[in-house]
Amino acid sequence: MTTDLKAKYAHVLIRPRITEKANIVSADLNVHAFEITPSATKTEVANAVKAFYKVSPLKINIVKNPSKTVFVRGKKGVKAGVKKAYVYLKKGDKIE
Repeated sequence: MTTDLKAKYAHVLIRPRITEKANIVSADLNVHAFEITPSATKTEVANAVKAFYKVSPLKINIVKNPSKTVFVRGKKGVKAGVKKAYVYLKKGDKIE
């Protein structure tokens, strides 16, 4: 049963977002940041977290960082955008 759920929600969570801001927030508020697919919704993220980490989230916030044009060393380029999900957990719950 859990393998079916994992296969169903494998495309939702791309990777944990490990940044300085994410580490500060996770230490204080028990919040974990993930990069998610652009088409993912809050319910899909909640179900994916339940399937992979066996933890039920209290709240989920989704944030979009748009792509930006950059100019480095005389060349134009595009910095990729990302969609993030902040997953709030109960006090005793942890994600490894």
